Amino acid sequence: MPARSMSRSAPSASVINTIVTSTLTVQTSGRGFTDLTREVEAFLREVSAREGAVTLFIRHTSASLTIQENADPTVLHDLATALARLAPENAGWVHDTEGPDDMPAHIKTMLSTVSQQVPVQDGRMMLGTWQALYLIEHRARPHRREVVLQFIGAA
Repeated sequence: MPARSMSRSAPSASVINTIVTSTLTVQTSGRGFTDLTREVEAFLREVSAREGAVTLFIRHTSASLTIQENADPTVLHDLATALARLAPENAGWVHDTEGPDDMPAHIKTMLSTVSQQVPVQDGRMMLGTWQALYLIEHRARPHRREVVLQFIGAA
């Protein structure tokens, strides 16, 4: 079905003069979502980002990143329920070296993603009104997670 109407803003161009990298360390409290949006915004302010892109990369195989709704917490609850149904702990997994939640955590990471990239314009991430960046901890117990932040663009 063809779109009824489309429009596009005028293109903007910048000369890339900056690549800045930092590692964000996050102590999780166990299974669940941690909002990283404010920390990424602070990073962009600190590096005087103007125009470009910010990339987040989590350095783990049992936690992941997502962009999701930030207004209604029941969305995050339902997403956690869906992931639990897709990769339950009691499914007879062979890999259980670190406990019964280890293999399901790897599967949940595979189903989500380990990196996100968000355009930056006028120093701000171009997230939608109800979007936020989240770390998803897939393990039951608390973990120390590292998320690499990298801005590429004009400062």
